[in-house]
Amino acid sequence: MQYNDRSNCGRLGPADIGKTVHLAGWVDALRDHGEVLFVHLRDKSGIAQLVFSPEFAPEDVYRQSTTLRNEYCINAVGRVVKRDKGTENPNIETGDIEVVITEMTILSRSKTLPFPVSEKAMVDNEEETISRETVSEDLRLQYRYLDLRRPGMQQFLIKRHKINSCVRAFLEQNEFIEVETPVLTRSTPEGARDYLVPSRVNPKHFYALPQSPQLFKQLLMVAGFERYYQITRCFRDEDLRANRQPEFTQLDLEASFIDESFIFGLIEELLCRMFEVGGTTLPRPFPHMTWQEAMDKTGSDRPDLRFEMYFVEATDIFTHTQYSIFKQILQRGGVIKGINVKQASDSLSKNVLQNEYAKQIVPSFGAKGMTWMRVTGDRLDSNIVQFFSDREQRVIIDRFNAVDGDVILIIADPSLEVVNSALGRLRLHVADRLDMIPKDLFKPVWVTDFPLFEYTENGVTSSHHPFTAPDRTDFDPADTEDLLSLLSRSYDIVVNGEELGGGSIRIHDPATQQKVFSALGLSPEEAKEKFGFFLQALDFGPPPHGGLALGMDRVVAMILKTPSIREVTAFPKNRSAFCPLTEAPSQVAQEQLEELGLLDLVKSEALPGSNREQEDIDYLSWVSRLGFEEEERPMIESALKNAAQMAQAVSGIAPDFEPAISVVQGQNCFRQGTSAARSSFVKTGDLFKNAPSVKGDYFKVASILD
Repeated sequence: MQYNDRSNCGRLGPADIGKTVHLAGWVDALRDHGEVLFVHLRDKSGIAQLVFSPEFAPEDVYRQSTTLRNEYCINAVGRVVKRDKGTENPNIETGDIEVVITEMTILSRSKTLPFPVSEKAMVDNEEETISRETVSEDLRLQYRYLDLRRPGMQQFLIKRHKINSCVRAFLEQNEFIEVETPVLTRSTPEGARDYLVPSRVNPKHFYALPQSPQLFKQLLMVAGFERYYQITRCFRDEDLRANRQPEFTQLDLEASFIDESFIFGLIEELLCRMFEVGGTTLPRPFPHMTWQEAMDKTGSDRPDLRFEMYFVEATDIFTHTQYSIFKQILQRGGVIKGINVKQASDSLSKNVLQNEYAKQIVPSFGAKGMTWMRVTGDRLDSNIVQFFSDREQRVIIDRFNAVDGDVILIIADPSLEVVNSALGRLRLHVADRLDMIPKDLFKPVWVTDFPLFEYTENGVTSSHHPFTAPDRTDFDPADTEDLLSLLSRSYDIVVNGEELGGGSIRIHDPATQQKVFSALGLSPEEAKEKFGFFLQALDFGPPPHGGLALGMDRVVAMILKTPSIREVTAFPKNRSAFCPLTEAPSQVAQEQLEELGLLDLVKSEALPGSNREQEDIDYLSWVSRLGFEEEERPMIESALKNAAQMAQAVSGIAPDFEPAISVVQGQNCFRQGTSAARSSFVKTGDLFKNAPSVKGDYFKVASILD
């Protein structure tokens, strides 16, 4: 067979009836009807039904066809015929025709499959969908090359390619150019932990895999390219979450001489085109919501606007309340907020509200409890409503716009952050439980005006990264209160409660950049050490610029409505950041570590505890992991002296011999010598040779001392 004569299985149709075609692909399913064998042949384009009959096929071809099994790779030659009336298959594109085979070659055979690859089972002339829910994800990832043979999985990656093509075409129309930035770069503090790569050429020095091309894309703006983009791989050693990968793809872009409105318009148009590839039309224009408004209304900087149930401020209603719990919280400067769950009285019983939500669910969200009231007629009904005055009850009904059948849920706490966070999670939980979130509705929103800084125990830190422009430049880097009042010129694009991307207008003024570094506690010397190459570039006429990055894995997963980003990633890691296919990460040979200079990085360091060996009491305290107060030292010294005297009396040691600090004479049964030294087995790796269990570079033992 000449492969350049090959036809695509899924593109055959009535127009090909009577033609002789060459096909190649995998056996998707078989059905044996005694003298006639029906085979579904699958290639990237789809499925075609092959017919092997002794009436048309030579004897050797027919005999060989009886040995076919699922996922055998074959090529075949045959004539396209119209199916008999009543035998058509509407479930496949080629269901009106079939191919009567006259030649066939088995190109390669397959072992018994670890799970079915076919997405359909042949049942007479119909097809029955095979459920894949019983196949574990780790097994699918272990045999990912088989999982990716499935038409559904292939369509995900094919559509991802089309979405990428759409992105490139749109940005080229808008005069952006694609520039590749380094993957091996310098470790810089950008928020998450870096993945480090040791250098053999420069021993004991490390590259870092990029968390983002942030500094390089800003340097491209300094270089005058004005409009840059890149679909790039990024790496972050972050804590694991269900929809997070240690390596991911983002659309990274930056533009000069622009402001926020340019980014908003560009990304809105781009996202609309991307979603259209998946058959979805996004509503325009995208609404805007400040960070403060999002937190006040939904308790999240990733607001889900597919349903309302927004927060209602109720603190002022209870200023003079006699309800002791609210009264105590307000005396501590607390906050009271709630939500109205419309027409949920029948769905949320008293038992569910009191025993599930108030006692279990809401406390798990970080609040101490929850107050609930249902509206019956024009009155409130709950186990605490008697503590509220008639005026308070009327105001509650009016403020929450409540009617008969509604349920009001209220959270009160001295901390506004606790109220917003717990009520936000409660809002999502209730909406999901009561199926209030439309499944096929998409609600994008721009979230803007984030705080520039956040307060921590160690001082202020950047909410995004230290290159984000503040909303004003007249701030005092030494005034914490002033710093915390600053807003940033940053923005996130959120769809259905999922952050798809974010960015900001950048700092292009060296003086402002230095003030931000100073606010973060970085001296000019420290800033130069960490960002010297970038700060130097800011001295050479940088233009005003800004940009954004979209998480392509998340965007594509949302467009294609998959439950996980792993479904739209060719070779993902599992939830433990482990690859069942390649078994990465894995240990490497000692020779590799030695070549990279990683075996003796701490050779010159003193052994742990060696500083305690100067005094007997301190040394014994260290090895036994028992602490003591300094005033107890004389008593311990006396006890040790008595122990030494007892040892002399028992062993008959001469008075001028230095006593052992034990009632029993000790003996070194481990190794010769008195000075601490590293074992030669460390370098060869034989130290852990007989270890029953090893964790990293440590011999794992029971947690006795802990």
